[in-house]
Amino acid sequence: MGTPDMDEQSFTDSELYYHIRNALKAAIQGDCDFYDQIVSVIHHKERLVAEEVALLVTCLKAIAGAVSCMHIIHHKKLFGAIFEMNLWDYGTDVVDALMELLISLASASGEYIDLCLELLVNNFTPPVYSTSYFMETLKHPHGLYKKNQVLDRIHTTLKNIANIVPLSPLRLEKIVRERMPNIYAREPFIVMYVENMMRLETGVMGEIVGSSMIVAVVDRLIDLDVEIAWDEILQDDFHKGIFDMELENLEGHTDYIEQDCNELTREALIQRFFSGNLVAEKLDSLMVLTFEHLKSCHGSGRLVQVFETLLHSFQKTILTAYKSKFAQFVMFYASSLDPDYCGKKFASLLVDIFGSSAIPEWRMSAVAYLASYLARSKFLSISFVATVLGSVVNWCFEYCKNQDGDINPKAHKVFYAGCQATMYVLCFRMRQMLAVPRVKSQLQLMLVEDILKHRLKPLEVCLPSIVEEFLRLAKANDIFSLPESITDYCLLESEHSQAFGGTERFDMFFPFDPCLLRKCDRFIRPNYVYWSMVRSTYEEDDDECTSDEEVAEAYTCENGLNIPDNRSNRSYDELNSDVDEFDYSLDKMSITPRDSSIKFGGRIQRFSQMPSKIRPSTSPESL
Repeated sequence: MGTPDMDEQSFTDSELYYHIRNALKAAIQGDCDFYDQIVSVIHHKERLVAEEVALLVTCLKAIAGAVSCMHIIHHKKLFGAIFEMNLWDYGTDVVDALMELLISLASASGEYIDLCLELLVNNFTPPVYSTSYFMETLKHPHGLYKKNQVLDRIHTTLKNIANIVPLSPLRLEKIVRERMPNIYAREPFIVMYVENMMRLETGVMGEIVGSSMIVAVVDRLIDLDVEIAWDEILQDDFHKGIFDMELENLEGHTDYIEQDCNELTREALIQRFFSGNLVAEKLDSLMVLTFEHLKSCHGSGRLVQVFETLLHSFQKTILTAYKSKFAQFVMFYASSLDPDYCGKKFASLLVDIFGSSAIPEWRMSAVAYLASYLARSKFLSISFVATVLGSVVNWCFEYCKNQDGDINPKAHKVFYAGCQATMYVLCFRMRQMLAVPRVKSQLQLMLVEDILKHRLKPLEVCLPSIVEEFLRLAKANDIFSLPESITDYCLLESEHSQAFGGTERFDMFFPFDPCLLRKCDRFIRPNYVYWSMVRSTYEEDDDECTSDEEVAEAYTCENGLNIPDNRSNRSYDELNSDVDEFDYSLDKMSITPRDSSIKFGGRIQRFSQMPSKIRPSTSPESL
């Protein structure tokens, strides 16, 4: 029988199956005429007419039925043609036939599994050679429809292969991690790839590959985060950065801010610092995707399981990251979804690391995270904040009992970090604590005075702006018996406060300062405490008077108290109790830093300074 010509003859499905089996066998013997025709049909990448599509579909199905005749060595050209196919280039008939072939190959031999999985993973995103076309198409409904068609078939096929080859998810996990786009990939590609990773995490293979997907995503968030250079932010005339002030209450700088409105003010600042920053935009988009995934996990009752993975990833990646700026808000948002478990679990982890880690820098970082978390988390009850703060104070007190030396920032840096964390939290939360009798009793029993009066002199070592604000607040509320002379400390940084933290400057580390990423801010804002919420005025600031009513009103607007719907499992009385306790605390608040611009002698514009020189996880050493 002569070699058939596929261009000149028409075959029934059974006839083509017969000819393909013979062609595969003949190719092993060196007769490749019909075999080469089969390869050319698979290789054909020009726009296909209806007859060509039908021939391609029939060939793929026939090959699927003849996989027992295929050999990885003798049929390299055919394997190459098959595994170079891109699902985004074809209609559903061809894609379905190719998926059928991949399942047949995966079930036929273990040596084909990786090839099949790699083809599927490679198609998590559109082909690079058609980048512009597909990115434009995806902006329209028909493009999204195409995307769903392709991705639905990919994940269905992965599931079917896993059913046939139980160990394939472990191979898939490795391939997905290795082929994850790097930080230089275009935003739509890296976002779409992560979408697929999240889909694997929630799918039937999630029990096997889910944790790995979460860890890989967090790792990529950190990779992007550390690429954002703070010298792009800390510049010009903003007194070494906008983190000296609260974004919600910035005044002046009219070159960039035209209206006295929180949203416009913040938007103007973000526009100034991140407009055109592709890395920040990628990070923002990936964090939004991560937040949406966490919200979905919470809705399906899986958040606790996922949170355990996040905690592990936090300790391994985020806590130890030298320049983390925004990725840590994944922990903040996850905690806000389930305050009773996740929120408290995160705080407990930080307390444990602070109290027992063998690495001093990790302990300092942990207590800085803890302080920032307790200060900024609206979803944590004030009684819980007080209890956790008490554990930090107790550690510092026990440390003091075993020390009889003098001030030494380097030798006692973990202790000073604990003291600074205590004062920072109280800058935000003291008046709330005093407003609730039971919590006030807790605060009065804390040995804060003892650690601050110790001969290690933490008030001379900790960040001056925190010390100054804390002392002013303590004096105004007559809560601690501190010598009058202490109130004269630290208007400028002393040599001891400059030495505290070493070159890493952990003294300036408060990781949950306001997030500058535009899109993911909407997830953080409803559960976030801004300095403006706890701000009022001191008696001497008559020219900038802010009444208690105005402060309370701030909590009822967008930036204010917002009990999220994720607390629906709590009783109505519990929710109302939280609101009443919080509202009562607000009525008693009076935390407002005075304008210190005249004392520091440089700035003409006035703004309400934060209780610390807020920085990201580290400040450039040049500062």
